[in-house]
Amino acid sequence: MEYNTTRNYLIMKEYGRNIQKMVEFLVTIEDDEERQRNAMAVIELMGTLNPHLRNVEDFRHKLWDHIFNISGFALKVESPYPIPTIEKLRAKPDRLPYPKKYPRNRHFGKNLEMIIDKAVHEDNPEKKEGFTQCIGNYMKLAYTNWHKESVHDDAIKAELLSITDNQLEYHPGHTSHVASPVSFGPSGNVGGEQFRPKRKFQPNNKFKSNSGGGGGKSRDSNNSNKHNNKYNKNRNK
Repeated sequence: MEYNTTRNYLIMKEYGRNIQKMVEFLVTIEDDEERQRNAMAVIELMGTLNPHLRNVEDFRHKLWDHIFNISGFALKVESPYPIPTIEKLRAKPDRLPYPKKYPRNRHFGKNLEMIIDKAVHEDNPEKKEGFTQCIGNYMKLAYTNWHKESVHDDAIKAELLSITDNQLEYHPGHTSHVASPVSFGPSGNVGGEQFRPKRKFQPNNKFKSNSGGGGGKSRDSNNSNKHNNKYNKNRNK
């Protein structure tokens, strides 16, 4: 018997051992026309065994690349697509430069630093004020998330002045009318949707307690009084 340990390495396992044997046989064919004809038949068989490749764009190009890869790039046939090479397959990609940015205030992150720089260089005073209020509100939120406690507005104001070299001043409780990524409307609404407080529950005067707290009498108490008056009349007789 022939065991897998005695066989050569299976290059593309999704096609199986039989496809690899067929491709190895194609390399040994000396006649060019016969080799080309058999290579086309193997391509059709590879597409039949892997129908999911038909959903891939230009799947035949992928099949031709795979048959050359299985043959170890030793197959000499005419391909309708550019023939790949082993150098191109094993070529290492170019090294990507990693963005090395070290924010000055790491506890706030680089995104807040970018917004602060945008607010500092903003010429429109209304937009600049809106940026400042959003930055201050975000700083309060970040402080609350990390410390699990509230922070005074004066501390946020002093921190923002220190970070921006007295260029941005946070005004606690001030609402800006400038549209921002998180817009606060005139009624304290977020994102343009007004917040409506829930109505307080008011009990209906028709349904009052029998305990006497409401000042009214129930039907049962009236019936009881009528029964007692009738009993007293009969007794007096």
